Order: sequence, then structure tokens, then C-alpha cells
Amino acid sequence: MTAVDGDTLEGTRGRILEELAVAPRTARDLALKLGIQESAARGHLDRMEGRGLVAPAFHREGVGRPRKRYVLTEHGQELFPKKYDLILETLVNELLSSEGEGFVSALFAQAAKRMAREIAKSIPREAPEEERLDHLVEALNRLGFRCTVEKGVDGRARIVRTNCVFRHNALSHPYLLCEVFDKNLTEALLGEAGVALEDSIGRGGLRCTHLIQLQ
Repeated sequence: MTAVDGDTLEGTRGRILEELAVAPRTARDLALKLGIQESAARGHLDRMEGRGLVAPAFHREGVGRPRKRYVLTEHGQELFPKKYDLILETLVNELLSSEGEGFVSALFAQAAKRMAREIAKSIPREAPEEERLDHLVEALNRLGFRCTVEKGVDGRARIVRTNCVFRHNALSHPYLLCEVFDKNLTEALLGEAGVALEDSIGRGGLRCTHLIQLQ
């Protein structure tokens, strides 16, 4: 089953998510559908609401108080499998076939720089280089990388990622994802710092490591 931030599509809560993916439901609807007590359904819904997976929505049906139904939040919807990697893989292969590697490399470099501009909005402009490095690591973690920074005493640092959000595509196109996109993203965010790729998951490594030469 898919897992996001510790949440899974398993057990009773997984079945509730499946039901809410079809249509909004009341606690009573869910209890009848799943064959459990309504109080148990409410307990699950309360805990799921607390985790941001579902939200109540009120609908008036004729005379009387509006009925409380539950709907999936965006976070709840993200628990279901997505095949973004398949779409990206297909697009990359089509572009390589029709336009060539030079064009696609330039496109990935531009995309990395555009992403860097978005990330940079959360980084103080006058922040010193080492502080910018910390902000970069925080930004990469928000994107889904398991990322840490190792700072040396020789003016160098290493950004280490143990998860690659592009893993499937990086294994198919390591040059485009590791050498072009990752390197351009890191360089664009760190300015004049030298960036060298030491290891990458896309090339069969257990982690991605960028060596940073601080000024």
C-alpha cells in the first residue's frame, strides 16, 4: 500500500478512504458500508480529521439541520497511487526521440533554474552561504528528499540524499536527472559555490551526494 508521512491505505481507515474517494459519506453511511458500529466510524473519522486526511462538509437536504458528510482532503487524496514517473518517462522519451539530447538537457536545466527561483523565495537574500545551504536542505526535504548536510572544516560540505523523488526516471536517464537537473538546481540555489556530483542513486549508488565548495 502507498504510504505518505506515516499514513497508509490499510485496515479500516484504508477502507474509509476508499469509500470517500467514491463520494462524500456520513459516519452512518460508512458504518453500514463497513459493517462496524457508528461510534467506531466516528472515532476513525475524528482521528483521520486530526491527521488532515478527511474534512467535514455540511449539506442541507430539505427541512432540518444540514447533514455532516466527510470528504477527502488533498492530503488524503495523495495517499492513493500516482504514476507521475510514467508520464515523465513517456514525455522524456518522446522529446529525446524528436528533439535530441541537447534540447532535452537545456530544457531540464531551465526547469531546474525555474524550480530554484521558487525555492529561493523562502531563503533570505542576504543570508550567508552556509545558512543558504541549510535552507536548501530544508527545501529539498519539503519536496520529499531525505536530505542532510555534512559540513567539513576545510570549506567544503556535502549534501546527502537517501531518497530520490525521481528514482524511477533517474535510473532510466541518470545524466538528465542527476548531472543536469540536480546539479543545476543546487548551483542555482547556492550561487557561486562549486558543485560536484560524487554519487547518485540514478547511477546505482545507495545515496546521492553533492560536494559543495563553499567560498
